[in-house]
Amino acid sequence: MEDEERLQLGGNPDWMSRLPGELLDVPLWNLALPGSHDSMSFCLDVSSPVVRSEPCVLRAIDRLFPCWTRTCVSLWATTQQSVLSDQCELGVRFLDLRIARKPAGGNTLFFAHGIYTLMTVQEALQELASWLDAHPREIVIVSCSHFESLSDEDHVHLAEFIITLFGEKLCLSRDIPTLRSCWSRGQQVVVSYSNQQMVLLHPELWTEIPYRYADSPDPMKVIAYLEDQKHRGRPAGFYVSGLNLTEDAPYVLLHPLQGMRKMTARALPLLLSWTSEQRPGVEAGGVNILCCDFVAVSRFCSLVIGLNYKLLAAPDAASISRR
Repeated sequence: MEDEERLQLGGNPDWMSRLPGELLDVPLWNLALPGSHDSMSFCLDVSSPVVRSEPCVLRAIDRLFPCWTRTCVSLWATTQQSVLSDQCELGVRFLDLRIARKPAGGNTLFFAHGIYTLMTVQEALQELASWLDAHPREIVIVSCSHFESLSDEDHVHLAEFIITLFGEKLCLSRDIPTLRSCWSRGQQVVVSYSNQQMVLLHPELWTEIPYRYADSPDPMKVIAYLEDQKHRGRPAGFYVSGLNLTEDAPYVLLHPLQGMRKMTARALPLLLSWTSEQRPGVEAGGVNILCCDFVAVSRFCSLVIGLNYKLLAAPDAASISRR
């Protein structure tokens, strides 16, 4: 991203510490938090094979025409463009980390979205830990999921690494985290881990956070889906509303070299307009974490952060902090 564009958009590196006092005792799942969809997809490795969970047809084509296949997959699987610390500087407080083991990667774990990443899990989480050290009053939710080809031993080592790296910064799963309670305990990280065995073994790990998304390339269908979900009521605790588009095979075949960024750019005005109308809180339609692709190319983060100020106008704002 160009420096001029970054300055124009602005950042929100310490937005949590600047929220009004009335919001400091609100559970984090009743606040609006910006998130990045497929947070590590900015560093996909076009020299790596297509991941094993992709359709057999795609993997067969990859074996025959790897240069074409991986370039195409990279165009459609890249949904972010900056490292985790830059995303946090913009205001992102939910990171969607899809962890994988490469076929020839040894014991080192990477990330994956269609193909594997260049950056390792260890490198990315250490970068995040350094950013948190520099911003001691900011809290980040880290969602570890998918776990492509991980063994039981891999899970044991990964959980141990996370717990050792973040240490006392980890919010325990039995807690009801608010900004004030996290600051008083020096806690800065909620780790959602989508392997129930590890969650049962480690109170530092939270169960998988529900992620609602429409699985459609049409922004109107994305909005209609999220509206329908709102009417069904919100889950207890953290949950994600995904503004991300999802390309299907026919769309990619018709636009093989267009890429996700161009598709997202056309949809963003409509998606951001819907976002501006939302409200966090305990009500059935209240939003919590909102995830978007290419968080650095719009005012998405600032827009989501601003939703929290709607809570101050609630008739009984104090009640929000009691739930």
